[in-house]
Amino acid sequence: MKKTNWLLLVLALVLSMFLAACSGGSDESSDSADSGEDTTESDSSDEASGDSEQVLNIMDTAEIPTMDASLATDAVAFQWLGSTTDGLYRLGENAQPEPGIAKSHEVSEDGLEWTFELREDAVWSNGDPVTANDFVYAWQRAVNPDIGSEYGPYMMGGVIKNAAEIADPESGMPVEELGVEAVDDYTFKVTLEKPVPYFESLTTFGTFLPLNQKFVEEQGDQYALEADTILANGPFKITEWNHGEGWTLEKNEDYWDAENVNLDQINVKVVKETATGVNLYDTGEVDRVNLTSEFVDQYRTSDDFQIAEKPVLFYLKMNQENEVLGNLNARKAIQMIIDRQSMVDVILNNGSIPSVGHVPQNFTKHPETEEDFREINGDLVETNKETAQELWSKAKEELGVEEVELGYLGGDTETALDMDAYIKDQLEELEGLTVTVQSVPFKERLARDENMEYDIQNSGWGPDYIDPNTFLNMFITDGGNNKTGYSNEEYDSMIEKANNELAQEPVERFETFLEAEKMLIQDDAVLAPLYQRALAQLWKPYVKDVIVNPMGPDYTYKYAQIEGK
Repeated sequence: MKKTNWLLLVLALVLSMFLAACSGGSDESSDSADSGEDTTESDSSDEASGDSEQVLNIMDTAEIPTMDASLATDAVAFQWLGSTTDGLYRLGENAQPEPGIAKSHEVSEDGLEWTFELREDAVWSNGDPVTANDFVYAWQRAVNPDIGSEYGPYMMGGVIKNAAEIADPESGMPVEELGVEAVDDYTFKVTLEKPVPYFESLTTFGTFLPLNQKFVEEQGDQYALEADTILANGPFKITEWNHGEGWTLEKNEDYWDAENVNLDQINVKVVKETATGVNLYDTGEVDRVNLTSEFVDQYRTSDDFQIAEKPVLFYLKMNQENEVLGNLNARKAIQMIIDRQSMVDVILNNGSIPSVGHVPQNFTKHPETEEDFREINGDLVETNKETAQELWSKAKEELGVEEVELGYLGGDTETALDMDAYIKDQLEELEGLTVTVQSVPFKERLARDENMEYDIQNSGWGPDYIDPNTFLNMFITDGGNNKTGYSNEEYDSMIEKANNELAQEPVERFETFLEAEKMLIQDDAVLAPLYQRALAQLWKPYVKDVIVNPMGPDYTYKYAQIEGK
């Protein structure tokens, strides 16, 4: 699609009444166009209204790929794992850990040993008690190379003692050597490789959730794929799962803190078209909908309208095993040809902002000056079409080609289709470049990313914890979430240094991350940043006390309630 055709597309978008995806996978690995359910400001109330039916009706744009905590990698799975399962701790207000299965913990003087005292009144939905062995089994399973977990080695390697070695199938180290121990049924001890300041926060993340060994092994390869092959120990349990259509959660009456859970039921519909979602919202069939550009202006003055910024980044991944994308000048040209401001203004129109690095704004601050990471490093990419053409010409000369064809892996939601059409048009301004868009469901995109079956991919990432490392250690050599073919010993060394010898030197550690980001984006052009997510949403005013999270599950529904409906 050439430039003149793009202008017609913009006009059609403005006049049309079709919308795009309202929710879906991110955070973390996030879906490729503005997906992932996000945010509401909710009034608080001491107790739910006795006159209101405690049923929340919401939408998602993607199916749950799996409810297996060892295999989950995406925002959809982590959302519903967090709604149905308590780990040692869970996210409460302001992203602060609050008690889950752990009542308390103690940390040794050297910061290496964490001992958790577990509550004795927590049970699985089959009646089994939740014990320390459930954590030992789950964490060992997550790094067992036979299981094939992506997040286990990523989240635990270099953190839990021996995790990296166990995850390496060539080492032969047994899972029993992992630094976890059931001292007794209700005492769980963890030994770290090194002091990790954010370890308590890590324990709220989905990969660290417990598993009932007997149940998991009884289900075999069907575990966590259907409603009846899942156990819950958290506020809700999945009672119905109609693949491709939606799922139902009901209050878990056996939950240890059930008296503080107000909702009786959460109904989730899979809806890919936003126009359909808006109709469902207007008719009262759902309580939340995400808006894309066409509907934002229509609903901006509504009392139900809200915009919330999220620390979630979207970007183009470029597979360096492709001969063209292995060329630095080609990657820099792709970075510079895209007009990000027009993209967020026209395609999204929801408060999202252009991304200019790989650490979001308003996410982390310098430990001494309190200056925002993004403000310090500034814009590491810019739109400069003239320079982009010069770099592209130089790349073609170095490669000895005049014409280039590249595949582009994107999503299948309506917003994804619009976004990817825009980016295709921008990329094809590079002389001699033809881009073929492949629009696939979220689950398929995750599989292709895992196998590096793409040239260019529209991808996204939300933080797993509040630290620059959650964005920057993704791209170390052979990192579980790298999947670009990028390898730079100097970059690896900086990330290694930040997380080891500088682990308890906050200023030097922060400044090392600043330099690493410059290398990743400015020097090596590993990614082409696109935008930082914000969501324009409509929320029914009777939905109260939904906690919005910057990491892990997008929302905490444990305290949510319906009041005055």
